[in-house]
Amino acid sequence: MADDFLLSNARIIDGTGAPWFRGDVRVRDGRIVEMGPRLPRSGEVIDVAEQWLAPGFIDAHCHDDLIFLREPDRPEKIAQGVTTIVVGNCSFSLYPTVDASHELLRDHFAGLLGETDASEIFRDLASYRTALHTAGIAPNLVSLTGHAALRLAVMGYEKRDATDAEIARMQALLATQLQQGSVGISFGLVYPPSAFADARELIALGKTAAEHGKLVAAHIRSYEGGLLLAIHEFLDVLQQSGAAGLLSHLQAAGRPSWGTMPRAIGRLESARLDGVDVSFDMYPYMAGSSYMLQLLPPDALEGGIPALLQRLRDPSQRETLQLRTENGDPGNPSKVALIGWGNVQISAIGIPELKALEGLRMDAAAAQLGTSPFDLLVRCVEEDEGRTGIIMFQLSEDDVRCACSHGLHMTGSDGLPRPGSKVHPRAFGTFPRMAGRLRRQEKWFGIEDSVRRMTSIAAQRFGLYDRGVIRPGAVADLVVFSDAIDDRATFDTPSQLATGVRDVFVNGEAVLREGKLSGRRPGRVL
Repeated sequence: MADDFLLSNARIIDGTGAPWFRGDVRVRDGRIVEMGPRLPRSGEVIDVAEQWLAPGFIDAHCHDDLIFLREPDRPEKIAQGVTTIVVGNCSFSLYPTVDASHELLRDHFAGLLGETDASEIFRDLASYRTALHTAGIAPNLVSLTGHAALRLAVMGYEKRDATDAEIARMQALLATQLQQGSVGISFGLVYPPSAFADARELIALGKTAAEHGKLVAAHIRSYEGGLLLAIHEFLDVLQQSGAAGLLSHLQAAGRPSWGTMPRAIGRLESARLDGVDVSFDMYPYMAGSSYMLQLLPPDALEGGIPALLQRLRDPSQRETLQLRTENGDPGNPSKVALIGWGNVQISAIGIPELKALEGLRMDAAAAQLGTSPFDLLVRCVEEDEGRTGIIMFQLSEDDVRCACSHGLHMTGSDGLPRPGSKVHPRAFGTFPRMAGRLRRQEKWFGIEDSVRRMTSIAAQRFGLYDRGVIRPGAVADLVVFSDAIDDRATFDTPSQLATGVRDVFVNGEAVLREGKLSGRRPGRVL
């Protein structure tokens, strides 16, 4: 692609939510330099042919940290029109480490995304960035710093409150990452060891983020019956730290919690009236995804996987753990109690002889093996080292629509890439679903609002002020797509590429032209 080119005859959606209009856009040296009707023809002219021209989509929440190192062209994201991807979510990032925490972080990350090589864990963001830039990446990457890496570096898997000195060490480690370009910190308050932190620790780390003008994102402590209390805790952290906040994948999980979404969003709206800068992301599906360890009580992971395996070998402790997993604690029902084994589907498993169970619900898989769902879980922990992925069918359409059509919402796929497995289809279909069927058939929003949720809202939240919009001076991250844009990935065939995206430009260079990957890697760690 030439440095100077003109996208002509387009229906332009500028990303702000303003009505679309017909016009041309000129790009030079990676930026938009001119826009308007019937611009002079010079350089290469690309006829958009009355298709939509929008800012490149921003995946505000996903877990592509590892797959970027292995598949830097990110074809399933480019096919959706995604030009920038935010990683490091839910307390999971590939950095930072100290010598004593390298293997701990490696095991922690592998729990979510499968086998992770020692060379794929990094000392800091700078070394992660160097690895990505050395190989080249097609889309841009934005990274949060995972709280788990900080805690593992300072405290390991100890389940206790951090001392003042330990908090200070975590703050110093976080400050280094923020200075190197991390856009903030992410908490994962159901995932040990992040789940072991008290409010004092969270607020202190939030203050460090605020001092650097950076963000606090959080997978909060509960999306079930404790949703409103968990939102209150997060808002308190933001208020006391002064940081801007992003509540990750806002949802009301489990049938007893369905219908809670308007009250949950109301809490966020009230907080904004009180001066708390908070917004949220969410994916447009009625199922979530995680690792199988999330079905266990968080304290079961005190000391890490080795300690959990030791507990499971003790008949008495195993029996207690089964009761808590299937029923919960007094006043706190477990995930399994709320949604049932029949709504938990195996999505990714590293045990070759059990690979055929991918795509089956836990009750059906256990019956096929002549065992119980809990015993199957234990086998996965023992043989797959806790790295088994699951999909949880736990959300109501009314709640998801309420979240995904609210003004504070931005789009994040929350994709968990595990090539060769039956992962959640959101990794392959989130953005075409937003711009396609949810707009056309379901009428959740108009085309301008759909695009705004995938572009400018996320760009503003992550401080990408020259992206996410089409205007002179903005970086030329752009997507051309037809009105027939559609997602094809399903829970049975989750790796089908989206259709309807014709061209994608990253930093002014074409990574997709006429539906074909160019092989270029102009992306950067922003």
